[in-house]
Amino acid sequence: MHKVTLPEREGWRAKAEELGFTFADMHGEPYWDESSAYQFTLREIEDDLEDPATELHSMCREAVARIVTDEQLMTKLGIPQQHMDLVANSWSRGEPELYGRFDFAYDGTGPAKLLEYNADTPTSLYESASFQWSWLEDQLAADVLRDGDDQFNGIHEALIERFKALFDPGTDLHFTAAAGNPEDYGTVEALGWAARAADLGAHYTDLEKIGISKDGQFLDDQDRVIGILFKLYPWEDLLRDDYGDNVAGAGCLMLEPAWKAVVSNKGLLPVLWEMFEGHPNLLPAFFEADIAEAMAGHATGPDAFDRARDVLSAGHVSKPIFSREGAGVKIIEHGTQTEASTNQDYAQYPRIVQGYAPLTEFDGFRPIIGAWMVGEACAGIGIREDRSRITQDLSRFKPHFIRD
Repeated sequence: MHKVTLPEREGWRAKAEELGFTFADMHGEPYWDESSAYQFTLREIEDDLEDPATELHSMCREAVARIVTDEQLMTKLGIPQQHMDLVANSWSRGEPELYGRFDFAYDGTGPAKLLEYNADTPTSLYESASFQWSWLEDQLAADVLRDGDDQFNGIHEALIERFKALFDPGTDLHFTAAAGNPEDYGTVEALGWAARAADLGAHYTDLEKIGISKDGQFLDDQDRVIGILFKLYPWEDLLRDDYGDNVAGAGCLMLEPAWKAVVSNKGLLPVLWEMFEGHPNLLPAFFEADIAEAMAGHATGPDAFDRARDVLSAGHVSKPIFSREGAGVKIIEHGTQTEASTNQDYAQYPRIVQGYAPLTEFDGFRPIIGAWMVGEACAGIGIREDRSRITQDLSRFKPHFIRD
């Protein structure tokens, strides 16, 4: 894996605008950046990213099976008491999952390390599945890339096949996201595009316009009953607002399902470490409240903490169990806080402690590899990079290619 400087495509911004990629620049900074790209070998993709992601996904499902039967763990993962049955029943009924994204620290040397699992509402789907593929095709046609260069990107095709596997042709699906957010709309439109290619009906309604019938069913902005709903709205918020009380009786299949609430927060990481301690793709992780006294030297910690003490003392990250774009994240090295996010939107939530995996710097930027899961298989990657050691809202999306 390395980063290479490449010429940008002439007129790519006009093409982005034409295709509806209106968030190629955000916050006064470039978001899509094709002035360079990351190059991988096929072995790195298959052995270090694709296979580990698929294995980790299986491990996460094992973790769900354990968590939903343990009220104490459900509480630690922030599931409100009144909705624990909703979450557990969603798993026991086998409600299907659609997609998710693992975020890895990886630089081509050593195993990829799992930083977190965006299992419920991962964005950057459009740019991963579609726009970076068009970049590959254009750069091959322009001889910027060589014949035989490829990309690990079967995301769109995998989504089509996933929709076909889950729903009969002609089935109507609804998609929703908060109004006025182009990035969120890009994500749901990428999913709707795949659903339509699978011969399904795909209807979009702004989140704020969804209503409730007298019978307790969800209605779209044309008063049509919603039977299947993909919501780009996190379960941790839905289970805490008024609409959460209506989910169980609405007769609506939710995508992602309610059981994703136990794997879409950082509390999953300590559970994975407890179940699979020492796995090469995991970092030591613990609920902060369980080890705070031991970390301060005032008490003896659990055996697993004692085994990880030296690693955590050298460097660890403190994260709220719910967080977006690095909010609330702190890096502590040898007992001193060396970096912290200024965004404290999630400061009220419990925290976890995770071993620190430094992101390697490439030309002043530090990449995170997003491994996309569709169903239970890894279907492609997307890369975001940031100048900061904490990937935040000013990160850039970078295309990639495979060359052997």
